[in-house]
Amino acid sequence: MQTHFTQDQLKDPAIKRANEILRSCVHCGFCTATCPSYQVLGDELDSPRGRIYLIKDMLEAGRPADKKTVEHVDKCLSCLACMSTCPSGVHYMHLIDHARAHIEKTYKRPLFDRVLRWTLAQIIPYPGRFRLAMRGARIARPLRKFMPDPRLEAMLEMAPPKLPRPSQNDKPQVFPAKGTRKKRVALLTGCAQKALDTDINDATIRLLTRLGCEVVVAKGMGCCGALTHHMGKEDASHAQAAANIRAWMSEKSKAGLDAIVINTSGCGTTVKDYGHMFRTDPTMADDAAEVSRLACDVSELLMELDLPKADMGQRVAYHSACSLQHGQQVKTHPKTLLKRAGFEVVEPADPHLCCGSAGTYNLMQPEISQELKRRKVAHLEAKAPQIIAAGNIGCMMQIGSGTGIPVVHTVELLDWATGGPQPRKLT
Repeated sequence: MQTHFTQDQLKDPAIKRANEILRSCVHCGFCTATCPSYQVLGDELDSPRGRIYLIKDMLEAGRPADKKTVEHVDKCLSCLACMSTCPSGVHYMHLIDHARAHIEKTYKRPLFDRVLRWTLAQIIPYPGRFRLAMRGARIARPLRKFMPDPRLEAMLEMAPPKLPRPSQNDKPQVFPAKGTRKKRVALLTGCAQKALDTDINDATIRLLTRLGCEVVVAKGMGCCGALTHHMGKEDASHAQAAANIRAWMSEKSKAGLDAIVINTSGCGTTVKDYGHMFRTDPTMADDAAEVSRLACDVSELLMELDLPKADMGQRVAYHSACSLQHGQQVKTHPKTLLKRAGFEVVEPADPHLCCGSAGTYNLMQPEISQELKRRKVAHLEAKAPQIIAAGNIGCMMQIGSGTGIPVVHTVELLDWATGGPQPRKLT
C-alpha cells in the first residue's frame, strides 16, 4: 500500500510504525474470509482491509477521528484472525491499537458512551470494585429487559448468579515446588478472573508446584492493562503495565525468574507486547523487553515440564481463544496436553472464529457479540462433548452463558488428571 506521510509525521514513532504496517498491506482481501465482524455484517468497512483504509486516511491527513471511522473501528473485536491469515505479515494489532489511541485523544464520544467506557475502565481492572459491581448487577438483573440501552442489559446479563469467595492464593506469596525444584516462575493472577473464577489460579498453582515449579505471586502486580489499552486509554494501560514490570523485575532481581506464567490468554497477548509498548521509554524499555521475553502462556510452560500421562476418557471440545491462537500463535499445545492427560479432544467447525467475548466487546457491541456466541456454541455442541475447555476467562464466561455443557479452563482438567480435585463445574 502506498502511503504519503510527511517527514515531520514520521518523526512520531507511532506514525512511523503505522506507516510500516500500512506499506506491508497488498489489498489482497484474504483477511475478510476470517474476520468475524465482516462475516456477521457483510460490510467491507467492517473488515480489516476496510478499517485499514479508514485508519490510513485518518492518520495521513493528521485529522481528528470522525464518527464513521470510530463506528467501524469500534466494531473490531481485535481477535487478530486477520494476522493469522495475512500472507504479507501485516501487524494489524499495532495498527488498530494506535488508531484507538488516536480516537481516544481526538474524538469526543456522546456523553453516555464516555461515562460507560470510564466506568468499565474504573471497575473491571480492580477485583474488589468488580466484585461489588457484580453484586449490584445481580440484584438489578431482573430489571435487565427494561434497560434503555442494550449495553446496560448486556452488563446485567453478565452478572453470574454466584461469585466465589476471594482466594487466599491470589495474595503476594511464594508456593514451593513439590520435590526437586525445576523452575521458578511468577504467576499473573489477573483482575476480572480473580473475581469471577478463583478455581483457575488455584488449579494452576497446584499443577505447577506438583510438576516442580516454585510459583511466585509478586507484590505490586495487578491488571495487565489490556482492557484500557484496547479502549485507547494509553496513560492508564501504560501505568498498569509499568507496575507489573516493576513488580516482576524486582522479583527477578531477588531470586531469579525462569518465566512469567499467564493463564488468561487475553492478558498474555498484552504482556508479550510490553516490549513494543515501552520501546521508546528509556527508563522502561529494557525491563519491558525482558518481561515480554519471559512471558508465556501456561500451556507453553507445561510443554517444557514432564506432564504425566493419564486416561481420563471424557470427550472434551477445545475452544481456542483468539488471543491464544492468533495473538500468541499458540495453537496446538493445549490440545496436545489434554490428549496426553487421556481426554478425547474434538474441535468445532470454524475454530478460528471468535466467540464474541473479546474483552469488553460483549458489553459494548452486544448484538454482534450475541450472534457470534450463538454460532460458536452451536458448533461446539454439534461435537456432543461432555466438557468444553478454553484458556481464557472471557471466552469461558461468554460460551458458558449460552450452553448447559460445563465450561472449564484447560489447567483445571490437567490438574484433575494429575491428582488434583475434580473441577467444581463438573460436580
